[in-house]
Amino acid sequence: MILLKVDMLVKPGTEANCKDYLRLLEQHSRNEPGCVQYEAHQSIENPRKFLIYEKYRDQAALDAHRETAHFKQFVRGGLDPIVESRTRELFHELS
Repeated sequence: MILLKVDMLVKPGTEANCKDYLRLLEQHSRNEPGCVQYEAHQSIENPRKFLIYEKYRDQAALDAHRETAHFKQFVRGGLDPIVESRTRELFHELS
């Protein structure tokens, strides 16, 4: 298993748009064969901050996710323009 943690800070006034895109990403990504878990969260302390927790069967499944039509539409075409900063970090499960 491989875990991807994404921390995002969106531009002021775009929080509602971000939530809409993340809900659509959750819906579509959870149906991918290699996706084990996909959850998005909004910070209570700073509503401009979002956390995405993604879990995939393996690196190939994560790579396939990044090539889906919904990723291209909702991330590249939707989130990317409203994100002020983003960090990504990959993890693997401890045996």
